[in-house]
Amino acid sequence: MRVSFTVNGEDRIVDDVWEGESLLHVLRERCGLPGSKNACEQGECGSCTVYLDGTPVCACLVAGGQAQGRTVRTVEGLADGERLDPLQEAFVECGAVQCGFCTPGLIVAAHDLLARTEGVPADPEIREALAGNLCRCTGYEQIIEAVRLAAARKAVSS
Repeated sequence: MRVSFTVNGEDRIVDDVWEGESLLHVLRERCGLPGSKNACEQGECGSCTVYLDGTPVCACLVAGGQAQGRTVRTVEGLADGERLDPLQEAFVECGAVQCGFCTPGLIVAAHDLLARTEGVPADPEIREALAGNLCRCTGYEQIIEAVRLAAARKAVSS
């Protein structure tokens, strides 16, 4: 099947998508966007989290054909050209990126949290927002610190 959709602001057409092909596979292998990671393929780890029509979803659980006519935003789409999103910058500054496998999904989930909240969210709110994302390297402290830092910077600039 042919899938026409918008990815990171760019109209895309992908041909020969088979019925069982995931949106994650379409994005990584057919669109050349390797940011979202393929880890569990069961929606358990959150490494493949992307926005689908503005809602965070696990791309491994969405059939590629379901993207027809819709809008997808990946971790690559959060940056403004070569300039990282402030949340991406905060992850780097705080050492929240270690092996990097979980990072794209964590950043998309945290980006969604910061888009929905005013000011700096409390730690329990951050932890709840990131609960669907598993990390085996950081122990989450640097990740939470990065979200706090990005939120504080956002509050100051608003």
